[in-house]
Amino acid sequence: MSCSMAMVSSPAFSPSRISISCKGPQETLSLNPSSPSASVSPCSRSCSSSPFRAWFQRAASGLREINVGVVGASSFPSGTAVDGTQSPPPLSSGGSGLLLKRKRPARISIPLTRTFTFVPEVTAVSREVEVESTQYAVCCKKGRNRMLMEDRHKATLDLNGDPKLAFFGIFDGHGGMRAAEFASENMGEFIVQVLSTTGASLEDVEQAIRIGYLKTDTEFLKEEADGGASCVTALVRDGNLVVSNAGDCRAVLSRAGKAEALTSDHRPSREDEKERIESLGGYVLCHRGTWRLQGTLAVSRGIGDSHLKQWVIPEPETKTINIEAECEFLILASDGLWDKVSNQEAVDTARAMLINGDGASSLSACKKLVDLSTARGSLDDISVMIVKLQEFV
Repeated sequence: MSCSMAMVSSPAFSPSRISISCKGPQETLSLNPSSPSASVSPCSRSCSSSPFRAWFQRAASGLREINVGVVGASSFPSGTAVDGTQSPPPLSSGGSGLLLKRKRPARISIPLTRTFTFVPEVTAVSREVEVESTQYAVCCKKGRNRMLMEDRHKATLDLNGDPKLAFFGIFDGHGGMRAAEFASENMGEFIVQVLSTTGASLEDVEQAIRIGYLKTDTEFLKEEADGGASCVTALVRDGNLVVSNAGDCRAVLSRAGKAEALTSDHRPSREDEKERIESLGGYVLCHRGTWRLQGTLAVSRGIGDSHLKQWVIPEPETKTINIEAECEFLILASDGLWDKVSNQEAVDTARAMLINGDGASSLSACKKLVDLSTARGSLDDISVMIVKLQEFV
């Protein structure tokens, strides 16, 4: 007698669908686990004492005892079922098409892979930058919650061989350092290029700065890089100070000890900026305690931000003053300072060291302001530059 087991087509295994056919005269064993015992028809007389009957009855009450499609002598220890009772005799494979021997899956061969080293596109600056000369000093410190320093600065003295012509800038990157890096390296040069072809009037200088900002934005967008940057710049020329900004970096003048803000932050919450954004189909909402353009960006002007370019414009606001004897120094700084330190407090802190103190250096004053903001919980990058204006008179 030869036996075979078959399963009725089903998307999942179900013991009620198992039948065993004994290739003898009208011998069929049908298993239904829903009943207390298996029903045998019509071979009950010839198969009632068969060891298959007791074995499959036990299997119906515990599915874990049957490995579907792999029933044979190799499925369990010789002579013993899973529950410790006597197992059925091994099934014959002859003619039934039943898989009798359990086969292990083929070993998976995983080839060795090469190890690649990640190289950033732009070399990160160190955690802290300190620079000092007789005319200026700057201190930049990476924020405690930042992986990379995104702030940049620029100071170019003796432009075109003129000791009274200089360019200074602080550039606060967001969404990466690429925009701040590009602006710091190119904006001053673009402005000087335009100045070399225009007149010497203040209107010409302000127009040259405007063109320099716009060209910086245009050229950066051509690189198809992510992120953007807020900018604040100061151009010293012929005894005049021309200050410009796009974003939330700020310029504050110490005029005989009194703080005078020369720029106004470009934030979506500013009434005129909000009206401009909404007139262009954008919106401003408060997210995590900060008013943001399209719910994401906390500034409304700057370089880059290609995905928001419809609303984030590079158009700078510019103010020109004559450097008088009471104009002591200029503070250029990112919002990492201004979010924690007021204009007057920044002037008082720096002035106490530079003028009323024991002759401390400009760099020490910059570091003092950076440390003050950090002590008050700033997690942002902090960049502070102090320009000694009387050195250019």
